Amino acid sequence: MIIDKSPDLPPLALIAGPTASGKSDLAVKLGQRIEAQGRKAVVINADSAQVYADLRVLSARPSEEEKRGIEHRLYGAWDGAIACSAADWAAAAKREIAEAHSNDAVPILCGGTGLYMRTLLEGIAPVPGIDPEIRAQVRALPQAEARGALEVEDPEAADRLAPADASRTARALEVVRSTGRTLMDWQAHKAGGIGDEIALFPMMLLPEREWLFERCDRRFATMLEHGAIEEVEALIARNLDPTLPVMRAIGVPEIAGLLQGDLSRAEAIVAGQTATRRYAKRQYTWFRNQPPESWPRDDNKTIDQYDIFVSLLRRLS
Repeated sequence: MIIDKSPDLPPLALIAGPTASGKSDLAVKLGQRIEAQGRKAVVINADSAQVYADLRVLSARPSEEEKRGIEHRLYGAWDGAIACSAADWAAAAKREIAEAHSNDAVPILCGGTGLYMRTLLEGIAPVPGIDPEIRAQVRALPQAEARGALEVEDPEAADRLAPADASRTARALEVVRSTGRTLMDWQAHKAGGIGDEIALFPMMLLPEREWLFERCDRRFATMLEHGAIEEVEALIARNLDPTLPVMRAIGVPEIAGLLQGDLSRAEAIVAGQTATRRYAKRQYTWFRNQPPESWPRDDNKTIDQYDIFVSLLRRLS
């Protein structure tokens, strides 16, 4: 995920970071600066919860008032009954970015799902479909046995993965057994990324953790007062597969526990706040360590979008 700011390539701004770090507000401010210079701006969602129409409140999807006249796309674009994979989102984002560029607009990616962004910029590994019988056999193995097999069949993956990481262990094992090649080997030949086709202007928001966690706690409590309970109630009424991403989104299991009488309101709030902070912590770690060191970072407390995106704004002037 390198930065290429060649004047011959169309620009793409990217604002990323953990939940509640202020990404949406910054994206709108940047969009307003771009439009003040005579170019149209389009904010494109890159958050795996905000893609679902069913999660308006719990995903903190920007309201019309919060958008402040800047066009937003891929927010609420998927029905919760349909899982949106990183590849699905990347394909849709490519179309939106291409359309924005064709209209001389500046797209601004905004979100907290690093896998989405990596898939869009770098592409995906062309791993063939896994043999169903092999998948069933691997998924039926106890974790200790699967881990032992992986240490023999793909020792690089075993060194890379935590011993208790059952899902990634199973994935690596089923790939090497079904294709005869390791997952890392497949991932070395990614295809379909747009990183070489755009001039990237990224910014990672990494505020102080205590400040971030306080915002997470306050926001989850506020969500319950502004429709989150009714949102989960409507989801439960749909009788969706409980393994779907929309049913496992932060806040949904906790509020479902409240509605089903398993948790008191106070317990549901504490559980939802805890889940949100843990998620924010994982996102924080990912964005601190995974993107290139050349990508700017800021704490978002004294941020000025002109200072951050000065090279983009100068290019558009």
